Amino acid sequence: MNISERTVGDVVIVEVSGKITLGDGGDMALKDKMGSLIQQGQKKVLLNLGDVSYVDSAGLGEIVQSYATVTKNGGALKLLNVTKRIKDLLSITKLLTVFDTFDSEAEALASFSTK
Repeated sequence: MNISERTVGDVVIVEVSGKITLGDGGDMALKDKMGSLIQQGQKKVLLNLGDVSYVDSAGLGEIVQSYATVTKNGGALKLLNVTKRIKDLLSITKLLTVFDTFDSEAEALASFSTK
């Protein structure tokens, strides 16, 4: 799994590619990245999952934990380019109602300024 980040205005876009799973440490890499962003004082985080090929239960748990961590620190975490597989997983687990999801980066960025 690879993670990179870029900033647009006051929103940090975290680009994730590969698998977010327990076995290859993807869940811990995501946890470390989110922890680092919170320590830097980032409040607006957009998680781009467009290049994520697979998420297991540990990976899904880490996405939820990232959401909780950012929210607890007064921020917002939103999802971008959620693949059908991940959207189905979020729907089955009823987490689709928790996350704001977007197919367009422009829409997602605009949503941060409306709150």
